[in-house]
Amino acid sequence: MNLKDKIEKLKKEKNFVILAHYYVDASVQEVADFVGDSYFLSKKATQIDAENILLCGVSFMAESAKILNPEKNVYMADDSADCPMAHMIDVDKIEEIKKQYDDVCVVCYVNSTAEIKAHSDVCVTSSNAVRVVKAVKEKRIFFVPDNNLGRYVASKLPEKEFIFHDGFCHVHTSINKEELIKAKNALPHAKVLTHPECRQDIIELSDFVGSTSEIIDYASKSDANAFIICTEIGVFYELGKKNPQKKFYSVGHRQFCPNMKKITADKVLEVLENGAEPIIVDEEIAEKARVSLNRMLELAK
Repeated sequence: MNLKDKIEKLKKEKNFVILAHYYVDASVQEVADFVGDSYFLSKKATQIDAENILLCGVSFMAESAKILNPEKNVYMADDSADCPMAHMIDVDKIEEIKKQYDDVCVVCYVNSTAEIKAHSDVCVTSSNAVRVVKAVKEKRIFFVPDNNLGRYVASKLPEKEFIFHDGFCHVHTSINKEELIKAKNALPHAKVLTHPECRQDIIELSDFVGSTSEIIDYASKSDANAFIICTEIGVFYELGKKNPQKKFYSVGHRQFCPNMKKITADKVLEVLENGAEPIIVDEEIAEKARVSLNRMLELAK
């Protein structure tokens, strides 16, 4: 029995559903029940009947799944897989801004810890951020932790007043203008599809800006047959699977998240065979964080 068959057999026997992010290794996406971006995984976690969720992604995703499903067991394929950006904001900074402005709405990117979500008014993902921020009643927005995504949202909502934080995704900020220009010159007919965690100078050179799932959707519907992709290279698996006749190119070698790549099919099998420590979120923090996550799901409809 091969690895994939072993995983299929065990997840049925042990009542597991495997959720995987587009950035994990292709071999993991192949064995997952559902593959998607952060918004899709957050929403899908609330629709699952299985008793056990195996999250193939980084820790904030597993925390979110547990917060939204307190009665289920949530496990990570590798509990050391973390997102550096999630730790680039602290509660003290949020409290400082709240004291300074009594009319501020703290908007928290889902790429953050449970504690930060608990101290925020609403969560967002890259696919729903503009929609959710537009829907909140407050005019003044403190957007944490990602500076680039915050500025992208602000460019779409001039009627709002933004306070930005200085967090960033090291993968997306590593994509630089000079390399993109070289890629565009080498591939003049290729469309540039970009994640809004990238810097403004990359966004300005792009044909389309959107979340991982929106990039996949755009490429699939486009008449173009060549694309330069400005996001983590794990997305190439789904792009190629849905569009075998099209060509996809990266900008440079740095489009690689080492934490996402910690997740392997072997580790998925190991958890299914031998078990792992379930994700535990302090109940008081979870209760408050659940409010901001549920508000996101409601406003994003």
